[in-house]
Amino acid sequence: MTAGPVPSSSSDPVAGWRSAIENLSEHASPCRYLAPAKWATMRANALAFCDQHGAEAYRLGWTAPQLFGVHPNHGTLRVDYCGALMVGGTPARGVEANRVLFEQTAAYRDRQGQEWGVPIWEFAARGG
Repeated sequence: MTAGPVPSSSSDPVAGWRSAIENLSEHASPCRYLAPAKWATMRANALAFCDQHGAEAYRLGWTAPQLFGVHPNHGTLRVDYCGALMVGGTPARGVEANRVLFEQTAAYRDRQGQEWGVPIWEFAARGG
């Protein structure tokens, strides 16, 4: 099951992010080289992030590509385009203005020259 882009007119962007992730099957990886088991963990962690930290992330100006982005042609193979939640396999512990905190690491959004990919649900809608 795939989902299209989150409507920009949504009055609650975090609910839109959550819905878009939820609409992606936990059993079928949207990226060709991302193992289904790893995708299931990433998906669960992304949903938990939306529930626990999504409102704060949105308030701090985090965007869907910065959180859920993947390379538009190569998915998660190009980690240099991936959003904070599309790289590791551990749950987020918190969110700050320029980083998402994980148990033993952090993902930053203020790296010079960073190019962000497309949200994973847009990648999946195009057939990955």
